Amino acid sequence: MTVPKALEVISELVKTAPEVLVGAGTVLNEEMARKCADAGAQFLVSPGFNAPTVAVAQTLDLLIMAGALTPTEVMTAWDSGADFVKVFPCGNLGGPNYIRALKGPLPGVPLVPTGGVNLDTAADYIRAGAAALGVGGELAPKEALQLRQAEVIRTLAARFVELVKGARVPTTAKTERVAEAR
Repeated sequence: MTVPKALEVISELVKTAPEVLVGAGTVLNEEMARKCADAGAQFLVSPGFNAPTVAVAQTLDLLIMAGALTPTEVMTAWDSGADFVKVFPCGNLGGPNYIRALKGPLPGVPLVPTGGVNLDTAADYIRAGAAALGVGGELAPKEALQLRQAEVIRTLAARFVELVKGARVPTTAKTERVAEAR
């Protein structure tokens, strides 16, 4: 919701690209959540935890990724009914090692690191236990957006997908592939 005319962008994307799952980020409160839903957003993401925002997302049957940073905040967001917990800004607190540390006592909470996720760290986050990744400028560089270079974004997206798939391959399958290559 920090993008100028974000609600209009959401509405236009929903109409022109029905095959795309369109969400809204930086949703800070219940009113903003309702406006995003009215515009057609299919999921919501918040930078921090706001109980009324999670509650309205549940009422509207929208997936919500509530933000958290500390173990207490992660537990509060998860217990409130968030579908995923966005760990922000994860890169500033130890990156993949922080996700690994949180997963120890909270193995059932689907954590999504944001802030500091890039092509160099993506696989490490997945191996540390991240359920998904929140990627911003590393996926859609400002210059590519300004110059409408969709191919740059598609190429970066494909690279992220390959890294995630590779990181999710079970160790035994990796071992088998290495043995076959020899």
